[in-house]
Amino acid sequence: MDYIDPHIHMVSRTTDDYETLAKMGCVALSEPAFWAGFDRGSAESFRDYFRQLTEFEPKRAAQFGIQHFTWLCINAKEAENVSLSREVIAMIPEFLAAPNVLGIGEIGLNKNTRNESIIFLEHLDLAVKHSQQILIHTPHLEDKYQGTRMILDMLCGDSRIERHRVLVDHVEEHTVRPVLEAGFWAGMTLYPVTKCTPQRAADIIEMYGPERLMANSAGDWGPSKPTAVPDLILELRRRGHSESLIRRVVYDNPLEFFRQSRQFAFTPRSG
Repeated sequence: MDYIDPHIHMVSRTTDDYETLAKMGCVALSEPAFWAGFDRGSAESFRDYFRQLTEFEPKRAAQFGIQHFTWLCINAKEAENVSLSREVIAMIPEFLAAPNVLGIGEIGLNKNTRNESIIFLEHLDLAVKHSQQILIHTPHLEDKYQGTRMILDMLCGDSRIERHRVLVDHVEEHTVRPVLEAGFWAGMTLYPVTKCTPQRAADIIEMYGPERLMANSAGDWGPSKPTAVPDLILELRRRGHSESLIRRVVYDNPLEFFRQSRQFAFTPRSG
């Protein structure tokens, strides 16, 4: 089955991983801007990173028939440095016309601090002013519920936000309901240790149905598995779910969400 991974950090993966993803059925992916494994010290380092996301990674993916899309921001881990964050935010419009850029992300909260909230709101303003979609990171483990509530409050407090153009990622059993009820899209990140396992994600799909739900692998610097979405496909098949339901979660829903971006020039495979 063809699938789209809506959130995977391929800068942390080898070229062999692109080949494996292609063999498993991945036809497109989107890569949000994130942490580099260490805190960067200057805005120019982000300029180089944005060039990597908009120039180099699409070519690396295309070698294996995978279409690569991206999102731009300074991530929540580095948002404590407000002056640096504002330099990066001021730079982002230079890259928004790149053909693979879908929007602003992954923005959000890490430790739920005041500075993170300030930079989150400034990213929202940037997205609204440039009519960009938004991809959001919710915090890990014990900070997740509080951080998700803070994020939803900030989103819902801005009447300019088009909720159908916002994806709130890393939802779990205790945060998916408020995200969906508020009218946003929800992403389940399939991790081997934290966040959702394929089994827990299948449970969530069974509890809430497939509407506005997606699944991704993240595939970042920590323990992660870039082929986690095929693991979910297998788990849903094992439970007897229809191919149409599975396809909706792993292909149709990402396609519907991403098509709201004027730069999502996706070409489905023939046959």
